[in-house]
Amino acid sequence: MYRKTFNRNTQSGGRSRFAPRKRFERKGAPIHISKLVCKAVITEEAEHFTPEHSFSDFKIDERLKRIVIAKGYSAPTPIQDRTIPHILHGLDVVGIANTGTGKTAAFLLPLINKVLLNPKENVLIMAPTRELAIQIEEELKSFTKELKIFSVCCVGGANIGRQIADLRYHNNFIIGTPGRLKDLIQRKVLSLAGFNTVVLDEADRMLDMGFINDMRFMMAQMPAKRHTLFFSATISKEIEGLIKEFLNEPVRISVKTQDTSKNVDQDVVKVQKGNNKIDVLSQLLAQSDFSKVLIFGRTKHGVERLSRDLASKGFKVDSIHGDKNHSRRQKALSLFKSHHVNILVATDVAARGLDIAGVSHVINYDMPATYEDYVHRIGRTGRGDKKGKALTFIE
Repeated sequence: MYRKTFNRNTQSGGRSRFAPRKRFERKGAPIHISKLVCKAVITEEAEHFTPEHSFSDFKIDERLKRIVIAKGYSAPTPIQDRTIPHILHGLDVVGIANTGTGKTAAFLLPLINKVLLNPKENVLIMAPTRELAIQIEEELKSFTKELKIFSVCCVGGANIGRQIADLRYHNNFIIGTPGRLKDLIQRKVLSLAGFNTVVLDEADRMLDMGFINDMRFMMAQMPAKRHTLFFSATISKEIEGLIKEFLNEPVRISVKTQDTSKNVDQDVVKVQKGNNKIDVLSQLLAQSDFSKVLIFGRTKHGVERLSRDLASKGFKVDSIHGDKNHSRRQKALSLFKSHHVNILVATDVAARGLDIAGVSHVINYDMPATYEDYVHRIGRTGRGDKKGKALTFIE
């Protein structure tokens, strides 16, 4: 059904008929179609990382160590192994890592320890999307439920009245999206004057989404002398500028080794003239190995329409996009994670940060705008040591 090979040139030796079109271009490198075909690398012996530390080596509270061990953590991932010691020493850190590398725990564990040492410590964590912010808080709670450490998640689309009420109490961690955090500051229900620690997670995505002024606004509300942690999957000139602006002599840690996962088999689906695109998609989804599928579309309306069309064909499907309110988006994610639906159609709001286990396929029903977007989309499959497949529709 989908193509197993790809020839980037036409028979006459000219330009590829699939050269990137202007309408797909925006800030960032445009995609050349040849980047969308790549077989998963299968080797007899996997590349092994040998950590310099074990979790028991880290100078963190014994209670926190016991929780980490009880959660089944064995050896640190590369980003955890290399960043945790520096964060424990109070140094500013720039962490560059591929998605799914364990970076959330890399900053949460030393910051939880920081709060245990000083219960009056306040930590601000900024994330680009409500889904990522909620996921960070969920992971935080999984480490702190027995430690009397409190948090509040401040994101758009959720009840602001509830967030205002929660902010009346002392919370060691405030986690949120830039727009909602700025709103709460302007309402004078949140003050950052007492926050000496800040995490900017998925900073490149926040920049892409236009949050730069909100980020500057909030950093200006914080003490000039602060502990700043900056995580990004990519480094551009703009990101370098933010690093110089926000951080003080940071330690740089990079464990980004490749653009896309070796575990993801990438290919294209060529839709011939006269064929209906959704019919081609339906034939793919009917195959038994398409067990848990994340489909990306370009627009909110297109995603919702595709979800309805697939549901009318009998598929168990839901959608997430910006027009859905907070509770409906969370319900859709929950249904997908718990296998009550096996197909989730999404805009790029889901492409960063979300940790959804067991995604068998990522399908780019609409072409992503840049290669960076493509990388983050297909990073939802082939996680850990599991194999995954990514297919991109070409018309």
